[in-house]
Amino acid sequence: MKRVAIQAADFDVAAELAALEALGGGGVASFIGVVRGEGGLIALELEHYPAMTQVQVDRIVEEALARWPLLGVSVIHRFGRLVPGARIVFVGTASRHRTAALESCAFLIDWMKSEAPFWKKEHFGDGATQWVEARAEDELKAKGWKS
Repeated sequence: MKRVAIQAADFDVAAELAALEALGGGGVASFIGVVRGEGGLIALELEHYPAMTQVQVDRIVEEALARWPLLGVSVIHRFGRLVPGARIVFVGTASRHRTAALESCAFLIDWMKSEAPFWKKEHFGDGATQWVEARAEDELKAKGWKS
């Protein structure tokens, strides 16, 4: 099972986990990213180029499927204007053993955080806006998977 969705709509975490659990493996790992509301943030706007984003996310999911003995993968990333507390991303993996599920889930979210082609703009209560810059620690984590 492979699911890759780039969408504006929210997602059903329970349904995604149930689909992965139904594959009959011994381990399901997941990560859910949520918009933080720090520093007066009122919204996070995510933009992307649909054709490029879908291809790149699909490619990295295929890499995870090749690297680990996975039964299934689900990756969902939202775009549009999201308020604090809204879900942004879901990554879920299923395998016969926990190590493959956990490692592949970490690999995918590290890649999504550092290299997925999304542009993020923060909107603050005082009217200020700023583009989110890549964080060095996220890029370092993603590079660690390349060896």
